[in-house]
Amino acid sequence: MKKSKRKRFFPALCSILGTVILLGVIAAFFPLTVPRLMGYEIYEVVSGSMEPEILVGSIIYVKEAEPETVEADDIIAFVRDGAIVTHRVEENRYVEGEFVTKGDANQKEDMEPVKYGSLKGKVAFHVPFLGTVMRLLSGSVGKLYAALLILCGAMFHMLAKILRDRQD
Repeated sequence: MKKSKRKRFFPALCSILGTVILLGVIAAFFPLTVPRLMGYEIYEVVSGSMEPEILVGSIIYVKEAEPETVEADDIIAFVRDGAIVTHRVEENRYVEGEFVTKGDANQKEDMEPVKYGSLKGKVAFHVPFLGTVMRLLSGSVGKLYAALLILCGAMFHMLAKILRDRQD
């Protein structure tokens, strides 16, 4: 390899590595931030009541909905005893202002109907296994790793500039 090609190779390599690291951090946080800007709430699935449709460790994206628009077979998220629950609607009882729900993996309908006031919204879509990533990134250790990776990516770009400046 010629000396001039070698001199250009290392700054380019540093710049590429810095860019890949920065894009990796952006890609990791993208599914956790952009949907929120579009009005979705994001929750991690921690029980198997909706399997096999929605696996444990998945992320669900919930869009606010008026209770009257919810139909049988829709998957909804609602508050029960301070926790967010995701189950399928078996029946929307408009007159009573409540839903009859059931987890896909459960044998019977839920014992208590879900009052309209407990509705968080309809599950618009879900992504398997992304919940584990979300839990990691949203914790303080995950945020520290992200900050360190951003710093590392920026340092690769600074190193590339220093190497280019030395060549000139």
